Amino acid sequence: MTEKHLSSQFDSDLNGVSSQLMEMGGLVETQIQRAIAALANFSTALAEEVVETEEKVDAMEVAIDRALTSVVARRQPAARDLRLLLAISKITTNLERTGDEAHKIAWRVKSIVASGEARKMPIGDLRVASDLAAGLIHRALDAFARLDVAAAMSILKEDDLIDCEFKGFTRKLVTYMMEDPRTISSSLDLLFIAKAVERIGDHAKNVAEFIIYIVNGTDVRHSSLTRIESLVR
Repeated sequence: MTEKHLSSQFDSDLNGVSSQLMEMGGLVETQIQRAIAALANFSTALAEEVVETEEKVDAMEVAIDRALTSVVARRQPAARDLRLLLAISKITTNLERTGDEAHKIAWRVKSIVASGEARKMPIGDLRVASDLAAGLIHRALDAFARLDVAAAMSILKEDDLIDCEFKGFTRKLVTYMMEDPRTISSSLDLLFIAKAVERIGDHAKNVAEFIIYIVNGTDVRHSSLTRIESLVR
């Protein structure tokens, strides 16, 4: 078997694993969209669809990990190829955890609906943060598909917007509970939903950091935005 053929097979393996990752990402995106729709419409049916998808997302994580282990064992990659495989493993974990956050949102929606307080809850402000988080995950997956460092940097810069929305919503929710203590239980559900939305944004940020790692070979986790910008120039 020639070296060229070996390289071609390796490329095929890498493309296969990357395709599995993108498929998983698409499924997680669907989970997020349904979770947000469930919240907007207080729909237990949509919430249930999110819950039911969880097992499939978990199974895809296991399948990708198995494929990665096989590629490393058979091909013994080095340099950028190894970085790519390691990053895919980390990105897969972040996608699975993103699915977990969508799952949490769905369960909290079901709780709010069951409480009978659904129509009284102030969810309008949550929609802004939810749409931002969903958008960041979509863009992170797109940036991975293209290994686009500029797009990854854009995601890192926008993550703070979700954090600001979360803090603002939390303050409003505390005021809401003080004015009407009867809504405390449902308000706490909303608080957990808001935290889940914030965490989705964090996972999108993590994916963006791993894209920079793949392309530049630099681990930028826990680094300031200023330092990351200087490293990718």
